[in-house]
Amino acid sequence: MAVNGDSTPSEINEIKNLLWGPFVKEEVFKRWAQGFHFSKDEPTALEQEEGGPCAVLAPVQAFILKTILSKTVGNNWREVDQEGNTELLIRAVCDILCQVSNYNNGKFKIVRLNDCIRKGTSNHTNHHVSGTEAPVPEYIENSVNQRLQHDIFHSELRIFSYDSLEEVEAFYHQRLDDLTDTFGVLLFLYSVMCTKGLDAIRNEMNDPAEPFIDGTYGYGSQGLINLMITGRAVNHVWDHEQDVGGLKLRGVDKQSKVGFLALLEHLRYCEVGSFLKNPEFPVWVLGSETHLTVLFSFERQLVRPETPSEVARRVFKSFDPEGNNFIPNSDLSEVLRKLDLVSEPAYVDIMTKKLDPENLGIILLNAFMDEFFPEEKTSMPDTFVLYHYNGLRRSCPDGKVIYQEGQAVLLECDIQCVLESNPMLTCLQTKWPNIELQWSRGITPSLN
Repeated sequence: MAVNGDSTPSEINEIKNLLWGPFVKEEVFKRWAQGFHFSKDEPTALEQEEGGPCAVLAPVQAFILKTILSKTVGNNWREVDQEGNTELLIRAVCDILCQVSNYNNGKFKIVRLNDCIRKGTSNHTNHHVSGTEAPVPEYIENSVNQRLQHDIFHSELRIFSYDSLEEVEAFYHQRLDDLTDTFGVLLFLYSVMCTKGLDAIRNEMNDPAEPFIDGTYGYGSQGLINLMITGRAVNHVWDHEQDVGGLKLRGVDKQSKVGFLALLEHLRYCEVGSFLKNPEFPVWVLGSETHLTVLFSFERQLVRPETPSEVARRVFKSFDPEGNNFIPNSDLSEVLRKLDLVSEPAYVDIMTKKLDPENLGIILLNAFMDEFFPEEKTSMPDTFVLYHYNGLRRSCPDGKVIYQEGQAVLLECDIQCVLESNPMLTCLQTKWPNIELQWSRGITPSLN
C-alpha cells in the first residue's frame, strides 16, 4: 500500500548531490529532461533526444528486449501496438526496480512531481519532445526562462513507498505519464536510487564525491550504468573484486540479466568480466567513449551457462586479483575445493609439484587449465543474427531509430584483426575475438 509522499528535502538533496554533485548545470539538466517514448519507426525502440540520458535509456531498452526475448516470438516480434509497448516499458522499469529493491527488504520508493506542478508537465505521451524546451508549470508561467529550473524541480519532488511489485506495476499503469512526460527519465532514476537506498549506493561507490552525472558533458558514470544494469553502483565491470595497488576495488558479483561490452577494453582501459559478457539473456549494453547503445540476438546459445572450464578460469582469477595469471601455491587447495575437485592434502602436494616443477612458489593459469580442463569444446554457433539499437536519431541511417540487423560469423582462425576504423567490430571482438559481421543495409551501425 502506498504511503503518502513527503517532500523529504534532506533525502532529495542527498540524491541530487550523489547524482549531480554540489552544482547542477542548467544546460546538462535540460538534456536529461525527457520522458520514455518510442520511435514511430520501431515500436519497441526508445528514442533519446540529447546526449547524456543513455545511461538510463540504454539499460531500460536492454530490459525491454530481455522481456521480448523471454517470450515465444515469431516473425512479427517487431509489430507491437501501443498497449504492447506500454507493457514492455512498465515491465522493464519494474525489473530494474526489483534488482535494487533486494537491497531494501523488497520495498519500493517511487519519486514523483507534486501534483500541483504536474499540469504543466503533461504535454506529450509517446512522441518526441525537445529536450531543451521543458514545459512550464502553471504557477511560474511568467518566469523569464519559461521552463522548469532544476531547483524548482527538486523542491517539488515527493517520495511514495510501496510494499510490493504488484503495487508498483499498478501505479505505473494508472500514472503512465510519470514515465512518458518530460521528466520521466529523471523521476525513474530518482526512484531507482531511493529504492536502492542512498547508504547502500555510497557504500558501493569508490568515491561518493564523484557524481553519477558528469557536470560538463552530462554523461553517466560507470557506477550509474552498473546500478541500472546490475543493481549495484560499483565503478568497475570485472568479476568480484580486484586488488589494485593495495586497494580492493569491487566489480560485478554475479551473472547479470543483461550484459555489458566496452569498446575501451581492447585498449586495456577496463576489463569486462564473464558475468557481464555472459549474461542470462543475449542482450548487451555497448559502451563507446561517449554513448551507450544495445546489441541483442535471439540465439540463446550465445549466453549458454558457463562451461566447467569457464567456471574454473573465473574461480582461479578470483585468487589472482592483480591479474597476473598465476596464484601462490598455497591457494591451490582452496581453488580445487571451490571447484569440487579433489583437495586432500596428499593430492594437493602431488599436483603442486607437477604444476610448479621449478619450485617457483606459483601456479600458472595455463598450466592449471591444461591439467584439469584440457581442450573443452563449447556449443557456440558458427553463425547467428545480431541486432543493434541506437536511440539517437542523428546517429541512425536516414534519421530513423530502428534495429539494424547483421549476420555474424565466427571464423576458425586464431588471428584477430583490430580495425580502429570499425569501432563496432572492435567492441564485439572483446567477447568474440574472431567475429566478422555483414550488416543488412551495408552500413555499420554507429556506437556514438
